Amino acid sequence: MSKLDVEDFIQQNRAVADQVETYRGYWESEKHWEPRREFILRNIGDFDDEQLDQLLSLSMVWANNVFLGCRYSTELLDRVKEMAEGIVVEDAPVFKTRDEIMKKQQGR
Repeated sequence: MSKLDVEDFIQQNRAVADQVETYRGYWESEKHWEPRREFILRNIGDFDDEQLDQLLSLSMVWANNVFLGCRYSTELLDRVKEMAEGIVVEDAPVFKTRDEIMKKQQGR
């Protein structure tokens, strides 16, 4: 789903789009919210109403990994990365592990 596809989906599914907008945290900038909203919209059809909290949690795991560099189990990250496949995040930060930083320091 490209950015245009998301906008088309929102226009055609106003009730779902309005519902998804209620899931935005007050702290989320447009830069963070737009990709997370796309994540939710792409996957909402795969979750029943009773599973909605799980989808929202997975969307936060994905956003926290992408924007904040949070780490999770390999299994969980593989799942959310698969769910987010094709979502383009512009100017995403690049994070380095402590080991990567130490290795670079030792190489000087």
